[in-house]
Amino acid sequence: MKKKLSLSDLGGLVYSTDQGECCPNCRQPKAACRCGEDAVPAGDGIVRVRRESKGRGGKTVTTVSGVPLAGEALKTLAASLKKRCGTGGTLKDGVIEIQGEHVDTLIAELSKQGFTVKRSGG
Repeated sequence: MKKKLSLSDLGGLVYSTDQGECCPNCRQPKAACRCGEDAVPAGDGIVRVRRESKGRGGKTVTTVSGVPLAGEALKTLAASLKKRCGTGGTLKDGVIEIQGEHVDTLIAELSKQGFTVKRSGG
């Protein structure tokens, strides 16, 4: 007689004859799984722009945080802001970093795009 295995014995459902392949994280069918999608970060809806130079070898960087976008939309916004300032930058952990001091330019550009923007820091 075979022992019937439970989900805890298997470490998580991987395949079901009823639903097909399942996500190991949420145990939903692959068609209904939303684990891989970028969720819009929770926040107060205010975009904060600040100038930073600590820990950057004296180089000034303008950071934009709290943007209520995720994934490709955030990458597209970062690219448009870098192009507007005419400089380089990057996107790290949902924070857009623009090389140089461009606080006023970024505040004006983000306000024009419909975001609620505040200057943060000193």
